[in-house]
Amino acid sequence: MHPLFQKADGLSREAIAAAIEVHRHKGPGLIESIYEKCLMHELRLRNLSAVNQKVVSIEYKGFIFEEPLRFDVLIEDCLLLELKAVQELLPIHRAQLLSYMKLLNVPVGLLINFHELRLVDGIVRMILPGANQ
Repeated sequence: MHPLFQKADGLSREAIAAAIEVHRHKGPGLIESIYEKCLMHELRLRNLSAVNQKVVSIEYKGFIFEEPLRFDVLIEDCLLLELKAVQELLPIHRAQLLSYMKLLNVPVGLLINFHELRLVDGIVRMILPGANQ
């Protein structure tokens, strides 16, 4: 089991509640960056530590370099949120979240589509393979 899985699992409920609060106040139809800023503020109000971008070390066959990843929100270094405001979530959105989770070694990720009328209909929870075993 991933050492941060239990923490991330618990935080996912808090993150969903925070996203629902933002969606309740702003509704669907805005651009992703607005939801991201509002969600970051909501997380701060809930005393959760979160960052928007992070420079990470990438290793490829012994070659190591740093790259700024443009992920949306990382909560307490263990829960990754990828925010969307699209008509429908596509497989590429899931693939992007999973790739970032692997690069950051984050056990749990949430794909949140703010375009939905009911936000809960636009939430996909992903677990890093093997993280919950």
